[in-house]
Order: sequence, then C-alpha cells, then structure tokens
Amino acid sequence: MKTKLTLTVNKSIIEKAKKVAKERSVSVSRLFEEVFEDDSPQPLRNERQKAASELLKTLGNQAKTQTAEKSDKELIKNYVNKKYS
Repeated sequence: MKTKLTLTVNKSIIEKAKKVAKERSVSVSRLFEEVFEDDSPQPLRNERQKAASELLKTLGNQAKTQTAEKSDKELIKNYVNKKYS
C-alpha cells in the first residue's frame, strides 16, 4: 500500500534528489524506496557504477591463464563488444 510522506529538507538536497532520479529514470519517490528496500550498503548506483561492478565481476571470473594472455585493455574491449553487440 502506498502512503504519502512529507519531508522537510534543504532545497539543495531536493534538487540533488531530482537530478539523481532523472539520471536513473525514476521518480524521487522510487529513489527513496530503493534506498530502504535494498540491503546493500550503497543502493544508489548509477548505470556507470553498475556496469563497472558487472565488469569487475566478469573479469574476476576469467581464468588466470586467459588473463595472463590478454592485457586489461583487450579484456575490457572484448567485454564491451560482447555486451553491447
């Protein structure tokens, strides 16, 4: 059940929240919900942070021999090409 909530915060915080919500393509209300729904220590992550986290997981799962054979630049290029093609 949704319930209305009124908050009193500094105007600069409101503007920042609106900016972040717009960047994430969600409402300020949804942004607020995400903060308290997510149990992770940093639930507010933008798309770049999510992509970087996913990339790090993928690179971490690469076999040691493959990592030794390819440079970081090559691995990132291959990942990006695979992800967005």
